[in-house]
Amino acid sequence: MPPKVNQHNQSEFWQKTPIHITIVIIAFIWTLPTMGLFISSFRQRDAMLSSGWWSIFQHPFEITQYHLGNYLDVLQSQGMGQAFLNSLTISIPATIIPIAIATFAAYGFAWMEFPGRQFLFIIVVCLLVVPLQTTLIPILRAYRDLGLTNTFLGVWLAHTGYGLPLGIYLLRNYIGALPRDLIEAAKVDGASHLKIFTQLIVPLSMPAIASFAVFQFLWVWNDLLIALVYLGGTNDVAPVTIQLSNMVGSRGQDWYLLTAGAFISMTVPLMVFFALQRYFVRGILAGSVKS
Repeated sequence: MPPKVNQHNQSEFWQKTPIHITIVIIAFIWTLPTMGLFISSFRQRDAMLSSGWWSIFQHPFEITQYHLGNYLDVLQSQGMGQAFLNSLTISIPATIIPIAIATFAAYGFAWMEFPGRQFLFIIVVCLLVVPLQTTLIPILRAYRDLGLTNTFLGVWLAHTGYGLPLGIYLLRNYIGALPRDLIEAAKVDGASHLKIFTQLIVPLSMPAIASFAVFQFLWVWNDLLIALVYLGGTNDVAPVTIQLSNMVGSRGQDWYLLTAGAFISMTVPLMVFFALQRYFVRGILAGSVKS
């Protein structure tokens, strides 16, 4: 490699070093609470009352005293294991259903001609600014009359309704930015709307679909308000957020158990985020660029 190129690379490296150091510092500060929560989840009551979680760095050999007793207690006696399964039962259908409906609707708004298409899409966009709190009482009354309170079906429908405006808006912008020539060529070949949708639109729109799935799943998993209103805190169907809220009220003095329960509730969102994090940027930029 020529000397000038080496000098240029070295100069560019030293110019970007402050930026890299700043990013590392911000990342460390951002993950510090999670690390403290994780360490505290293995500590016992006496240890938490006598010293902070950072004492592990002062006495690193005492890590052998840490064990899984807190997690076993939370999962077995505190009902977090059943709550974890309830959260999965709520989150998975409440993510799949709005994705399916929003993808069909986005294709219709983007590539199908029908009267009132733009007006309906404007209504969908307007729904994005409607606070969901204004709908809680009317929907709860309807659920009471239909017998859907304290049921998974009621929560699935609620999350579907609340997530559809964002899903339709996001996917419509992305699907509408796909090459028109590709869609028209498929129509010339005699492909129906269903065939175009299943064989062209869905494969090409996977970045936007996956990003919306991440947003929807994280929102449903971390939700407390909707679950508390429509499930009423019933232990048989309570998700981890309600169970943690109950633990704060009844076991607020047992911080060592709360930290274990909180970290259990964080495991699935962390796995989803790290597995699909590359779709976040694509989801934010969906519709503004073509991939």
